[in-house]
Amino acid sequence: MKRAYHDIKEDDRRSSMKRRYEGSPLNNSSPAWSASASPAYRPSHTARNQRKFKGCSRITDYEFLDKLGEGTFGEVHKARDRQTNNLVALKRILMHNEKEGIPITAIREIKILKQLNHKNIVPLTDIAVEREKGSIYMVFPYMDHDLAGLLDNPKVRLTPPQIKTYLKQLLEGTAYLHHNRILHRDMKAANLLINNDGILQIADFGLARGIEDDNKEYTNCVVTRWYRPPELFLGEKRYTSAIDMWGVGCVFGELLKSRPILQGQDDIDQLKKIFQLCGSPTNDNMPNWESLPDANKIKFETSPRRVRDEYMHFDPVAADLIDKLLVLDPAKRLTALEALEHDYFYSAPLPADPTDLPKYEASHEFDRRKTKQRRH
Repeated sequence: MKRAYHDIKEDDRRSSMKRRYEGSPLNNSSPAWSASASPAYRPSHTARNQRKFKGCSRITDYEFLDKLGEGTFGEVHKARDRQTNNLVALKRILMHNEKEGIPITAIREIKILKQLNHKNIVPLTDIAVEREKGSIYMVFPYMDHDLAGLLDNPKVRLTPPQIKTYLKQLLEGTAYLHHNRILHRDMKAANLLINNDGILQIADFGLARGIEDDNKEYTNCVVTRWYRPPELFLGEKRYTSAIDMWGVGCVFGELLKSRPILQGQDDIDQLKKIFQLCGSPTNDNMPNWESLPDANKIKFETSPRRVRDEYMHFDPVAADLIDKLLVLDPAKRLTALEALEHDYFYSAPLPADPTDLPKYEASHEFDRRKTKQRRH
């Protein structure tokens, strides 16, 4: 089986990765892809130039097929582009008040997506309008799975090389976002799309925003509960890109266990579960935590840290990486680039080449929920 990275020299991998990111402008493809020996990982100028934003189309240019998801954001449908015959995903922008126009969150999402160009970030290819109903849709390439649906599929069993290549691609996309000063703010398995070519893409930028300066306050009502870092539960508003890295750590644990690792029933229960796994906060492991606005709202029993012990039986090197991601102190959490340099990706078994990965029937979280509802 072909392996990614099999001929990268250990002694220069750190410096080459750093060099490629420094000075890389927005709209450049990820530098670290070209570091791989695998053709599937290497972006070409042709591939980059094919990413084009059409503009404003009519919704009749697309043939609706299946519903892929629904929620507070609206609906996502699988559809076919009548002109190219390509499969696409149509995400309807939810209009709370049509007189006020498109919500600012949707405008921000479109603006951010149009700026991005990376193999592991879902590309926005078009905006489609249904004039009769006043509906507006964002158009994306169709992806066969989302990670939550894939992990919930009993027919799917991820191998260690497969887990490594998915995590590596997640980190590549996250590194690109953070390098360009963008916070995703909703990193979770359901927002990670995977196709049958083995490519993973970060999706759903509805909560994303640019980082304005290091001392700016942002809302802490972000990130889905099971993937939300402790500082947000404690009321932190001057947070950093480390909030996304906590979500990456949760996704990594989910890849290893095939289920969400911190399933709190409410915010208080979620924080207790975090402390039970990651240890109770102290001034050593989370400096100044007691001064955060909501620190006095939680009472908890003293717990030791047990992240490494919890994951040691999967792989000691994997346990070390997740232990450095699920860190209470955001300042000490690994960055995406630091995580990419971890020995986990350079120890046997190496990450699989995406083209070697098995192909599965479509698995989306929405489909898995419908299947379970029919059984009950």
